[in-house]
Amino acid sequence: MAIEIREEQAGQLAREDYEKLVPAVDRAVQRHGKVGMLVVVPDFHGWTMGALGEDTGFAVHHFRDIERLAVVGENKQQKGMATFCAPFTTATVRSFEEAQMDVARAWLHRELKMAA
Repeated sequence: MAIEIREEQAGQLAREDYEKLVPAVDRAVQRHGKVGMLVVVPDFHGWTMGALGEDTGFAVHHFRDIERLAVVGENKQQKGMATFCAPFTTATVRSFEEAQMDVARAWLHRELKMAA
């Protein structure tokens, strides 16, 4: 099972963003066990302080639940997000540019099917 998270707004992730993310991931994990995530952040500029705390809690709670994590975006911060996330999960984490969206989806689904 793969989950696609798309942040349409440019800027920083805020605590409110996690109010949408956490229940969606919780439901998917309850239904399917380990999941893959495609996170699209077109103009990512880090986390607000409140969101950083939420992200840490999310990472601790779902440390082993995410099997593959594809982070899609264009700037250096987005690539840094993938690097930052890696130590907080057992997931295989890869970064893709927006033009590689189909490649990211294919990688995510191929890997999940092979692991099943």
